[in-house]
Amino acid sequence: MIRVTHRISLDDNEIEESFIRASGPGGQHVNKTESAVQLRFDVRRSPNLPDDVRHRLERLAGSRLTQDGVLVLVADRHRTQVRNRQDALERLIDLIREAAVPPTPRRPTKPTLGSKRRRLEAKGQRSAIKRLRSGKPDD
Repeated sequence: MIRVTHRISLDDNEIEESFIRASGPGGQHVNKTESAVQLRFDVRRSPNLPDDVRHRLERLAGSRLTQDGVLVLVADRHRTQVRNRQDALERLIDLIREAAVPPTPRRPTKPTLGSKRRRLEAKGQRSAIKRLRSGKPDD
């Protein structure tokens, strides 16, 4: 079990890891070792995620979420497979923790009197500039 928060834990079998070749420079060694990790986590079918967390996680995942609802994270920052596995798992846990916190509701506020005055003064100045550009001479 992977502990994410005090109320969310993930089973090890929910996470699927596959190893791929990392891109970028590295000489001959990079062409024959599979050090990058592709982590897959099925968000929609996970029994351990509450519905509200699932919906927020789908929104946070963005383009990393497939049409089937599978979150795909690729970790290739490090040179070793072990560190890339840890990195991918940490990124998944951080993403789920971020989704576990409900967003604070927006409280509508009124503009201050000073900001209203500054806005109207700026509009007046802009209006005066445009009035002077119109080409009509003052009599």
